[in-house]
Amino acid sequence: MDLATALTWAAERYPDRTAVRGTGRHLSYREWDARTNRLARAMASTGIRPGDRVALCMAGGEPLASLHLAAQKLGAVSVPLSTRFGAEELGYCLDNAAAKLLVTDSTTAERAAQATAGLGSLVVRGGGDLDARAEGESDAAIPDVPAETDISVMLYTSGTTGRPKGVPRTHRAEHSAAVAHAVQTQQRNGEVTLGVMPMFHTMGLRTLLASIVVGGTWVAQPAFDADESMGLILDQGVSSLYLVPTIYWSLLRTGRLGEARTLDRLAYAGAAMTPSLAEQLVEAVSPRAFVNHFGSTEIYTFTIGPDVAAKPGSAGRAGIFSRVRLVAPQIGAPPDAIVAPGEQGQVIVSMDSPEAFAGYWERPDANEKSIRDGWYYTGDLATADEDGDLWVAGRVDDMINSGGENIYPDEIEAALIRCPAIDDVCVVGLPDERWGHAVTAFVVPAKGIDPLTAAEQAVAFARDGSGLPSLKRPKRVIAVDSIPRSGVGKTLRRTLVAGEFDALADSAKAGEA
Repeated sequence: MDLATALTWAAERYPDRTAVRGTGRHLSYREWDARTNRLARAMASTGIRPGDRVALCMAGGEPLASLHLAAQKLGAVSVPLSTRFGAEELGYCLDNAAAKLLVTDSTTAERAAQATAGLGSLVVRGGGDLDARAEGESDAAIPDVPAETDISVMLYTSGTTGRPKGVPRTHRAEHSAAVAHAVQTQQRNGEVTLGVMPMFHTMGLRTLLASIVVGGTWVAQPAFDADESMGLILDQGVSSLYLVPTIYWSLLRTGRLGEARTLDRLAYAGAAMTPSLAEQLVEAVSPRAFVNHFGSTEIYTFTIGPDVAAKPGSAGRAGIFSRVRLVAPQIGAPPDAIVAPGEQGQVIVSMDSPEAFAGYWERPDANEKSIRDGWYYTGDLATADEDGDLWVAGRVDDMINSGGENIYPDEIEAALIRCPAIDDVCVVGLPDERWGHAVTAFVVPAKGIDPLTAAEQAVAFARDGSGLPSLKRPKRVIAVDSIPRSGVGKTLRRTLVAGEFDALADSAKAGEA
C-alpha cells in the first residue's frame, strides 16, 4: 500500500468525517483529499517530478501535514527537516538529500535563506506561495500513484553524535508502521488524536498516518504549549495521546489533565518514562490503554510494552511486525551471540520487518556499523525478565564506568526524580581522578526551592530515600535551569558531559566551602 492511496481510500470510506481540526483549517476527508491533490499539482508546477526530493522546513500543523501528503501523491520524496537545525546543519541536509524544492514559512524563511546561499539549483518557496498556486489547480485525483517500494520520506536523525544521517523509508515501510502503530496502541475507528509531535520525527508522522489509517481526526497543534494543548484536548474531545515523557510532565503540571473525560488512550516513546510519571498519569487519566513503544526512525517498532500501568518501565516484547534478539554487547558480536536468560545484551532487530529501512542515505560507514547479516544493531542495552519482557538499561554510549563498574543512568534517574526538591534530572559520568568517571546528577530545582537546597536535598534523598546502592548514588549534584533536550524530548547527555552548562549550585563545591 502507498500513502497516496491510503488517504484517497480513507476519503472514499468517510468523505464527510472530520479529518483535521485544531489550530488552522478544519477539513473533512473529502476536502483533505482534494486539497492535497491541488497541492501536488502546485508542486509539479515548480518542476517537481516523481522521485525528486522536496524539503519541508516549517512549523507543524495542517500546512506541513498537507504538503507531506501532497508529495506522496506526486510520487516525490518528502524530506521534513528539523526547525531546530541551524543554517549550517540545514544546508548540509539540503545538499546531502539533493533537494529540488525547499518549502518554508515565516518561522524558518530567514534561516533557510542563509542555508541555501550556495545551493544554486534549489528552488525555495514559501508555503503561502504553494497555497496560492494550488487554488488554480484541479482537485481531481493524480492519475499515477507511487509503487509501495518507492521512497516516501527521508528523515534525518538528530545529529547529536555528528552529522545527521538520512533515513530513507518506502511507502510500504511507512504504511506498515502506521498500521502497526494503530494496532499496538489500540487505536479505534474514528480516534481523535492530538497532532503536536514534530513531523520531522517518526512519532509525529506516525500519529498523522495512523489517524488516516483508522479514519480518525488529527487535532493539529503546530508547536507544543502545555496550556494550549490542554485546551485542545478538552475542547476537541481528544481521546488518544502519543507523546514523549517530558510533554506528559508538562501536561500534568497544568493541573487539568484529570478533566479530560474523553481521553483514555496513552502511549509514549522517545525516552524512558519513570515509574513516578507513569503512576501520576494513571491516577490522573485512568487510561484503558497505556502503551510503551520502543523503536527508532530506522525500524519503527522494536518492542511494545502493552500495559504500562501494570508493568511501568517494561519495553515488553517484539511488535507485530518485528523480531528481536539480545546479543553480546561487544562490538562486532554476530547475530547468533545470544545472551543467556537474565543477562544484559544489545538489542538487535530483524531487517526483514516491513517497517524497516534499507540503509542510510549515502552512508556506507553507518551501514557497516549498524547493519550486520540482516539485523539492525540498535545500540540499546536490555535484559529480559522471566516473562520474556525487555527492560531497557540505556544506550551503550551512555554507560558510566565508575570504579571499574558499569552503571547506567536510567535507573538512577528513575529513583532521583522522586525527590520532592527537584523537577527534572539527568545523570551522566564526569571525569574524576579517583573513580575514572563520577556519577553526576544534574537537577532542575522544584518551584520555590533555591538551587543549593535542591542540590543538597537530592544528595540526601539519594543516600536515605532512593534505595540506590552506594555505587550508584551521585558523587556530585549540580543544579541547572533546565536539562538539554532535542526537539522531540531526547536528553542530550553529551552536552552536559562536554561542560556546556551553567551551574546554579554544585554539591561538590558546597562541600568544599
